[in-house]
Amino acid sequence: MVRSLRAVIQLVRPAQWVKNVFLFSALIFGAKNTDPAAIIASVEAFAIFCMLSSAVYALNDLVDYREDALHPTKKNRPVASGALSPAVAGMISVLLATAGLAFASRFPSGFFTTAAGYLVLNLFYNFVGKQQPLLDVIIIAIGFVLRALASAQAIEVEVSAWLIICTFTLCLFLGFGKRRCELASIGDKDKAKAHRATLVHYTPDLLNQLLSTTGGIAIITFLLYTLDPGSPGASHNLVFTTPLVVYAIFRYSMVIALGERTGPTDILVRDKPFLITALLWVALTIALIYRPHVIEPYLPKLRYPGVAAVAPTREPSP
Repeated sequence: MVRSLRAVIQLVRPAQWVKNVFLFSALIFGAKNTDPAAIIASVEAFAIFCMLSSAVYALNDLVDYREDALHPTKKNRPVASGALSPAVAGMISVLLATAGLAFASRFPSGFFTTAAGYLVLNLFYNFVGKQQPLLDVIIIAIGFVLRALASAQAIEVEVSAWLIICTFTLCLFLGFGKRRCELASIGDKDKAKAHRATLVHYTPDLLNQLLSTTGGIAIITFLLYTLDPGSPGASHNLVFTTPLVVYAIFRYSMVIALGERTGPTDILVRDKPFLITALLWVALTIALIYRPHVIEPYLPKLRYPGVAAVAPTREPSP
């Protein structure tokens, strides 16, 4: 019984729920970040997407268990190792998806549509998209964009277009980095093809170019968000976190080039410099957004492009 319970927990991958922090993006960066109702709604939305993403992980293990058995680390997943049967994994996936959609139906219709779209997108990915090079990573990135959109729909606020584009390009960067990790960890071309057919279409040089492009665009769009006149006033101060953002992206690129990590989550949890940088960015971001009156007196006054200065009024001549 204990072994089966451990296998079920491993199947739903609670460690991967960290990806659903995007469900708090609209709350953190939006105008309702101190509204108790919005905070509760964001927590509930996070829980819903944890159920939906776990349903997707269970489905992924079910569909890929034969290929996972050939991977040096994924062979230990519950279905690939035989700890759970494919039928049990399928039942758990259906139950989690049904429960997630049932709770999502209590939210605004836009949120439910996005949640359902997330499941449909992942169904397409598991049966078609993952076999198409480049498209496989793009679909994964779209999944994170849907999380960001759902975060805004859950609390009914607008979200910056630059923030959505930044999310998309950042997730492309992370996705291509994961492919680079897989390529480095497997090494042998025949084993790579057996594990994931699309890996034979990726080369270290191609992935390095894609990482450079998407990482650069992610930094630029982050800066554009901080300079966007439509962003909440406190968000403009996030420009001061740019060195941390740049270091995190460069550090991620360096770590995956060494081939010592399996992907973004592994790097976040186990690479201390990257983890410390991420925690510093989160702490500084929270301080800049929620306590700007404490920090702003110590910051230089910047002039933001696109924000028109108000000309002083002049008394009419007598």
